[in-house]
Amino acid sequence: MEHPIYRVVAFEIGGPYTLRVEFDDHSRQIIDFRPILEGELYGPLRDLAFFNQVRIDPEVQTLVWPNGADFDPATLHDWPKYVEDLKVLAKQWAAAATP
Repeated sequence: MEHPIYRVVAFEIGGPYTLRVEFDDHSRQIIDFRPILEGELYGPLRDLAFFNQVRIDPEVQTLVWPNGADFDPATLHDWPKYVEDLKVLAKQWAAAATP
């Protein structure tokens, strides 16, 4: 099964927990990550100073954070298609993180 491969080529911080992301096909997404910042991996990104440490990994060409959190570039590229499912997953991550 084939699917397009996208690369993140640039981003800028657009507001709290929001990034403007540009891809190698010249498309752009404005992504508000706030609704999915839950669980062991993405929960630490609720610290805005930590969230703002985002960078582009030159090897895998996607957004990454110092704790290893990242997203498949195809997910970022097609964010509107995936965001509702990610919100459901985030609730599960939050529940799993609650002792």
